[in-house]
Amino acid sequence: MRFVIYGAGAVGGVLGARLHQSGHDVMLIARGAHHDAIARDGLRFYTPDERTVLRIPVAPDPAGAGISGDDVVILATKAQDTWAALLALRAAAPAGGVPVVCMQNGVENERVALRLFADVYGSVVMAPTLHIEPGLVLAYATATTGTLDVGRYPSGVDERCVAICEAIERSRFGAVPREDIMRLKYAKLVLNVNNAVSAICGTEGLPGAAELSERVRTEAVAVLDAAGIPHQDDDVLAVRGRWESWGVRDIEGYPRGGGSTWQSLSRRAGAVETDFLNGEIVLEARRLGIPAPANELMQTLTAEMARDGRTPGWLTPSEVLGRLEQVSTRARAR
Repeated sequence: MRFVIYGAGAVGGVLGARLHQSGHDVMLIARGAHHDAIARDGLRFYTPDERTVLRIPVAPDPAGAGISGDDVVILATKAQDTWAALLALRAAAPAGGVPVVCMQNGVENERVALRLFADVYGSVVMAPTLHIEPGLVLAYATATTGTLDVGRYPSGVDERCVAICEAIERSRFGAVPREDIMRLKYAKLVLNVNNAVSAICGTEGLPGAAELSERVRTEAVAVLDAAGIPHQDDDVLAVRGRWESWGVRDIEGYPRGGGSTWQSLSRRAGAVETDFLNGEIVLEARRLGIPAPANELMQTLTAEMARDGRTPGWLTPSEVLGRLEQVSTRARAR
């Protein structure tokens, strides 16, 4: 079984590095300058305890990766890139297709993948990682790199799922086969809606940040509850305890930054996944005919930042709360 990591950024690159270190056959797919740096110099992989360069095969797209029926494709692109990525994968895959593991934030990727591939798996990713410059990925946990639970979509576990988890567990990650993987992914979504807060405001701990985060999260929970979507999982929500047990520390010269949205805006990537995080809450709210002004504002502001090339710290939490009061007032007046 070869692992094709399609999207070798923060989480994908770190997983590829750990799988490679544990002796598994790995192919990375990366774009642009990141691909060129890995192809030329190898993948630089830094943790608090090690700095190494790994010579892992890399391709710029699925066509160059030589996709075969023996591969497992780990889809680690951002959600906004999923459709284009899957179309390119289908064009390069053998007639029988390949299994696809959606190792991404949000809950839409699996549904999109199932349109094109018969064997689709969801994965809930918990890993403090960073990718902000070409050719370099960073992992901040020391005892355990992270967790990547996997389950068949829409539900269930099969032999391949178990084999994938066993390989990941041998690679300094935790991995458990999960029958109800989408419940866990919705639990992670409740965490991810606050990615936009740090992406907009820059850092935690600023006056008003806790209030803003709470309003965004509470609204998300209320919408999912109204929609009857299961999303409760204490293990997923226990971020602080998880980070402490994993021994998360800074890497000299590379302080730990924000989440995936923060990283995209810091790199001026031109697009963010907020439409599939906060936007998922907005979608469900609109289906139900109820307001979701906090998540809608997060969606609007991060889209504006991506469009205009703004970086984290554009607005203070107090400024965002002021805008939220304005949109909430308008929503109540409708």
